[in-house]
Amino acid sequence: MNKTELRKQTIHNLKALDSEEKKRIESQMLEILQNRQIWKKAKTVAITVSQGFEWDTKPFIEAAWAAGKTVCVPKCEPESKQLTFHAFTSYDQLEVVYYGLLEPKPNETEIVEKNSIDLIVVPGLMFDKRGYRVGFGGGFYDRYLAGYKNRTVSLVSEDIQLVDHVPNESFDIPVECLITEKTFYNTNAGD
Repeated sequence: MNKTELRKQTIHNLKALDSEEKKRIESQMLEILQNRQIWKKAKTVAITVSQGFEWDTKPFIEAAWAAGKTVCVPKCEPESKQLTFHAFTSYDQLEVVYYGLLEPKPNETEIVEKNSIDLIVVPGLMFDKRGYRVGFGGGFYDRYLAGYKNRTVSLVSEDIQLVDHVPNESFDIPVECLITEKTFYNTNAGD
């Protein structure tokens, strides 16, 4: 299957997931992540505000706030396909933009410099154990991660999103760690 077909199949499988099962998986992912040094050491965490079938990131955001971490969320520039991350302390500092995405209000939040972010939670649809992923097709994160020097992790259902091999190209940047509902995979350097 090509990336377009993989996206469609994975989205279908995620949408078919029972809501109670989805909550159980999210809870297990959060528990596993919170017990890892990659999370404990991070002072500034970047994460998307999820919607629809995606894993609910609000519990992760709130756990980071409760632990005293700075949380930043992406602002997309569709024309240039670039991201900037903005620190926020309240959901009131977010606004609905294109495709119904929640993004930071630029006049109420501050941009966080790329390498000041200790941990980026990278979204995606399908992953392999090398950390390669099929994202949503815009290339925003691969562009942003070029030159990023700190840690990356993704939230992945082992049964739905983890496969033996994801097609990858020279510009694709793998994530360093995968958090599943069952375990932690280190695709690269130590935890």
